[in-house]
Amino acid sequence: MNLPAPALLHDRCDELSALCKAGGDPLRLNVLRALANDSFGVLELAQIFAIGQSGMSHHLKVLAQAGLVATRREGNAIFYRRALPHTELPGGRLHAALLDEVDALRLPVDVQARITQVHGQRAAASQDFFAKVAEKFRAQQDLIAGLPQYRDSVLALLDKLNFAADATALEIGPGDGGFLPELARRFEQVTALDNSPAMLELARQLCEREALTNVSLQLADALQNNTIQADCVVLNMVLHHFAAPAEALKQMTGLLRPGGSLLVTELCSHNQSWAREACGDLWLGFEQEDLARWATAAGLVPGDSLYVGLRNGFQIQVRHFQRPAGATQHR
Repeated sequence: MNLPAPALLHDRCDELSALCKAGGDPLRLNVLRALANDSFGVLELAQIFAIGQSGMSHHLKVLAQAGLVATRREGNAIFYRRALPHTELPGGRLHAALLDEVDALRLPVDVQARITQVHGQRAAASQDFFAKVAEKFRAQQDLIAGLPQYRDSVLALLDKLNFAADATALEIGPGDGGFLPELARRFEQVTALDNSPAMLELARQLCEREALTNVSLQLADALQNNTIQADCVVLNMVLHHFAAPAEALKQMTGLLRPGGSLLVTELCSHNQSWAREACGDLWLGFEQEDLARWATAAGLVPGDSLYVGLRNGFQIQVRHFQRPAGATQHR
């Protein structure tokens, strides 16, 4: 008796085949490694791996078809990032295992150097913007979200944390210093770091007017300053100016004392690309899930969150992340 041939699950085999094909090329594996905590445009990836744009586009298409990378539109630009594995779906466990293996590898030194170069180009663009608009900073901020629109929300989270009387605070990128009086009233010592001399001068003038004797201003890059630690680190509308936001959160964790709190005020993801040119934004806000994932990867524990809707179509997220007492920073 002739039995019918068993039905083959071509759809599942195709998915596994695409995954194996995508992972069968050293360059594509290195692309996944580079996207571990970052996202890049196709031109940036072509620069990082020193190949032509068309060649990089081909590799990204293969990775995308296998579900290993996802895209995010930032205005007119498209950025690539890792797609998260879904272990309950076909190929999901293989996807997760592949990323685990990739993360155990080190990128070639020349590739790491070109990633640093790309980050430097992004950072330089941001610094140039603030050098040009320092005198009209507040007007520029008000185009999207000025401090009065989210100050009360940040203070509500801050006051809920009940810091000790001798606690210290650190504000990264204080702008014109508008939030420093609030911190000065709540902490014994406050430090403000900014890498823009023009912006730091505005903050200095405000501190003089307000007689903030417990505030110290420093011209420094927060990502390269390992000498300061505080009980509370504050980033108000700053993270979207960092070249590599996920890596920045890791560095911020190092600025926190064990048990300390990181308060991040940021725009939720949006598509209003004019903010890049008008306000010097490198990123058009962030997904709430991405911030939580990056913070967790940095060794922080997500806490309370508040969300503020604005009339101009933007939404602000105010997030609290805590560094566990006695925990070591994730690398």
